[in-house]
Amino acid sequence: MELSAARLFVRDLAQAQHFYGTLLGLPLQAGGTELGFCVFGPSSVQLVVEPVPLDAPPEEQALVGRFSGLSFAVTSIADEYTRLQACGVTFTGAPEVQHWGGVLATLGPFGQSSSTGSAAKASPGPCLMRPLPSAILPHD
Repeated sequence: MELSAARLFVRDLAQAQHFYGTLLGLPLQAGGTELGFCVFGPSSVQLVVEPVPLDAPPEEQALVGRFSGLSFAVTSIADEYTRLQACGVTFTGAPEVQHWGGVLATLGPFGQSSSTGSAAKASPGPCLMRPLPSAILPHD
């Protein structure tokens, strides 16, 4: 058995498509805002992003903004940190060496600087970056 996809639920699919596709550079493999979902790939694990409308039932509303510990492997964490900051992406802090030996920079919610609402409602959860190569994977 292997993990094939991670699903995120968001309020604003267009904003999520811009964040994951344009800013983070994940290729859109299927869907798009016009189809009501996005599947980013082609890595071994796909990222599926689905919108939850404001008038959805409470049990669906609870899916938006819940914590999702995603880790993105990068060649140079310093270069990606600088590039993403220049694009307006917020971080909770600068890249830091972790106790397990890797380096992480935690991105703030992609909706944090947006005027569309609170960060918790605009965010699929924080994203983590780690440099390649790394023999130890994060244990989120």
